[in-house]
Amino acid sequence: MNSNPASSLLARRKSRLGRWLAHAVTTPLAVRSAFPPRVLASIGAAIELAEAGHSGEIRFVVEGTLPWAFLRRNAPVRHRALALFSQLRVWDTEHNNGVLIYIELADRGVEIVADRGIARLVEPQVWHHICHELKERCKVGAYEAGAVAAVREVGALLQRAFPLAPGQTRTNELPDRPLVL
Repeated sequence: MNSNPASSLLARRKSRLGRWLAHAVTTPLAVRSAFPPRVLASIGAAIELAEAGHSGEIRFVVEGTLPWAFLRRNAPVRHRALALFSQLRVWDTEHNNGVLIYIELADRGVEIVADRGIARLVEPQVWHHICHELKERCKVGAYEAGAVAAVREVGALLQRAFPLAPGQTRTNELPDRPLVL
């Protein structure tokens, strides 16, 4: 174990420099390559299907790199996901049952942010498992398969927790189309 403060500082600086470099080389082309229009349409269709039969909402966002304000302060990907959860008003659904699925390519980050209505009914390890599976599929370039599977799993959780009553109609409160930033 090395307790040398100077070497610890150097390691943190190298880590931060490596992160900045990853963000510098992750271009919009990388995002379009991983999530071309066909894949985005497939994810959007999966969201529409996964939302049928319950009152929950799923929002899918993919971003190539963190905005400079997050990168400058070395914020974790989770902080960006929480900010988007708020900005996109995923928290503002009638039954507090919105779920954000967020992928950030430069850091290879995957986060799920669930509103309080669904979060209190689902154990944290379930969300972690869905994130882990999506992250593993993204590592091998299976972005579409991973995203669609994650959407289906989140949809199944929402279906169990917030099913529509017989004759009840569903109001779509958030767009189904994935958002690319």
